Parts: sequence; C-alpha cells; structure tokens
Amino acid sequence: MRKYLIWSLVLLVIFGLLGYFLVRQERPGAKYPFRFGLDLVGGTELIYKADTSKASDRGDAMESLKEVIERRVNVFGVSEPIVQTEQAGFVSGNHDDRLIVELPGYKDVAEAEAALGKTPLLEFRLQKPGANLASSTASTTLDELFVPTGLNGEYLAHAEVIFNPQTNAALVGLTFNDKGKELFSKLTTEHKGEILAIILDGKVISAPVIRDAITDGKAQIEGNFTPDQAKELVRNLNYGALPVPITLFASQTIGASLGASALDAGVRAGMIGFLALALFLILWYRLPGLIASVALVSYIILSLVIFKLIPVTLSAAGLAGFILSIGMAVDANVLIFERTKEELKKGKSITDALHEGFSRAWLSIRDSNISSIITAIVLFWLGTSAVKGFALTLGIGVLISMFTAITVSRTFLFAIAPRGESSFKRFLFSNGFHIK
Repeated sequence: MRKYLIWSLVLLVIFGLLGYFLVRQERPGAKYPFRFGLDLVGGTELIYKADTSKASDRGDAMESLKEVIERRVNVFGVSEPIVQTEQAGFVSGNHDDRLIVELPGYKDVAEAEAALGKTPLLEFRLQKPGANLASSTASTTLDELFVPTGLNGEYLAHAEVIFNPQTNAALVGLTFNDKGKELFSKLTTEHKGEILAIILDGKVISAPVIRDAITDGKAQIEGNFTPDQAKELVRNLNYGALPVPITLFASQTIGASLGASALDAGVRAGMIGFLALALFLILWYRLPGLIASVALVSYIILSLVIFKLIPVTLSAAGLAGFILSIGMAVDANVLIFERTKEELKKGKSITDALHEGFSRAWLSIRDSNISSIITAIVLFWLGTSAVKGFALTLGIGVLISMFTAITVSRTFLFAIAPRGESSFKRFLFSNGFHIK
C-alpha cells in the first residue's frame, strides 16, 4: 500500500498546482483566461445579404458561404461563433438570402467586421462577342461585357504568390479543386483564342487570352501586383473566396448583463449542487464517499485546465455538457462502491472487496462511457456550432471522468485501505445501512 500512498501524495501535489494555475489565470491580462460564448458574455451580431441570383443552386451556394465564414471565425472549431443562413421566399423572387454571424466577445462592430476579414468574390468570365473593354465606361456593367462561366471562388483549393522567372513580376497562382479543375479544363479547351477575364470583387484584375487548354487545374493571375499586394490577395483567397457576393445589411452589439447574471447564477448553483452531492456521498458511502468527493474536485480542476488550454469557448450549451459529464463521473464511483459493498457482503476483506469492486465495475463504466463518447463525436461532427460546444465539453469530460474514477479514486482508496479487519473499519467502507 506504500506505493499507493506515494502516488496519492504526488496526485495531490499535481492537482494543487493545477488549481493554483486556474486561480492565477483568472487575473487581468492572464494568458489563458476562460472564453465564454455570446449568450454569457455578449458580443456582436452581423447580418449579411447574399446575392444568389446567379447561383445555379441557391441552397448549395448558401451552405458553401456558411462553411467559408465559419472557417474564418472558427479556425480551431471551438470558438463557437453562431453562423446561420436564412433563405428568402421562392415565390417572391427575392434572391437576397441572409447570413447571420454572431461573434462572442466582440463588443465593437468594426472589430467584429475586421475579425470576419475581407470578402473577396472571385469569378472567371468570358468576354462577350463584340464587347470592347477599351471603350467601356464607368456605367458599363460586367454583364454587358462578360458571360458568366460558373467558375468562381467556390472551386478554389489553394492560392500562392509566384514570380515570373523572366520579369520577376509578382503573380498569383491558383489551384482548383477536382470539380474546378474539370470546369477550367473544359472552359480553356472549348474557348481557345477568347478572352477570359479574372474578376475580383466586381473589378477586372486580369484579362488574358486563352492560348492553350489547361488541364492540370492551375492558373495564374497577372495584375501588375506589387509583392505585398499579391501576398494580401493570396491571404484573402486562401481565407476563403466567397461563392456569392455579400454585403453587410445590419449589425448590433449584444449586451452581457443577462449573460453575466446567468453565469453567476450557474456558478452559484453548481457550487451548491457540488456541496450537496459531496455531503450525500460522504453520508451514504462514508470514507469512499469522501475519496469520491476529492476525486470529483480533481476531475473539475483537470477539466477546467484543459478547457483553458485548448481553449474551449464555454456557452450555456457547453456548460450543460460539462455538468452532465460531472454526473457521469459520480455515476462511475457509485458503480464501484456498490460492487465493493456486494463483495463485502460475501465476507471478503476490505482490500479484496475493493479490488473486486473496481474489476467488476470497470466493464459497465467502460461500455457506458464509450457510448457517450460515440454520441459526442457524432454530435460534434454533424452538429451546429452550439451543438459542437456541448459535444466537445461532454466528450472531454467523459474521458477525464474515466481517468479520475478508475485511476485517481483507485489510488486514493488503496492508499487508505486498512490492513487489518474490524467492524468499525468495515463500517467505514460500507454504505447505506449496511454495517458488516
């Protein structure tokens, strides 16, 4: 039992240091503060109009637009922006579909727009027969000069800065995805000798003549760029060239007064709930219940540290997933203690009963937690941003609860397990009204 005592002391020191880390990181200017969602700390809501009048499939275009914007504001998949699309009615003929973006923590609209970044719309259009670029005026529209080809930024896989080996001029190299490669190959094969304009945000930045078929899915933009201009264009395109043009329609700053009250109430309720749970565990399960309470504190500390380091944005849904995982951590300890009680009833020693209790409970704990982890993975994979927050905290919590229930609780219990036998010792390791 000596090794269990040593490991228990090591674990107590580790969790003590982690707890100190949590407290230190809540000070102003800390490197790893908690990140909270829009529903708890407020933020900014941006509403964009998306022009899908030229999209062959409005639903697909809006879904692609949503994915691009989500990549911009949620690079790691855990910052929980709320990105939604609303389609206008088909009967009205209105093609101004809407994109709604909620950004937690951004209190300034200009700052929120900057976080979203520029919205380049990349298109490839063929010049109309008889159209003359040189004679066009400021009032001449793109539709009067060019014919849409269906090839746009939706099919862009990658952009990079390259240099002309002869003139050393900065160019922008484009690489299309599989579908874009097929479209570009067909376009350059069927329209040799024609002008193919490259248009960004409604402006013609290059109008080369198609000389040969390009079948490898790679193109170059020549626009008399400086190296810095080329780098900026490449950055914006790689960030996500939009499949349809969007314009900012409305914006608002959402206050956090209600969220702050909800957060304070939730923390207070959580502390009261934890104390009530710890009291029940100690009264009903006695010494193992005390150990379970210590293991539960360890679980909470470790979970919160991981939430800080990833970092995970805690919304109301994310907190719900975390609280649910706490319940599962307690459930694992209850299974162990009940199995131990059954072994004590059979007359086994305390140490043997503990060994058997952990061994018998492990299969049930493993199967139930694996089911929960699979559910969390599916929710994270297929769910919206809010659902992903719930799934992420639930999945992390379940994994940590398995560790604390099987490893931490086991280490602490065997560290205090008595060598001798007596009615009082058996009483301390029994539960409920069972004494012997």
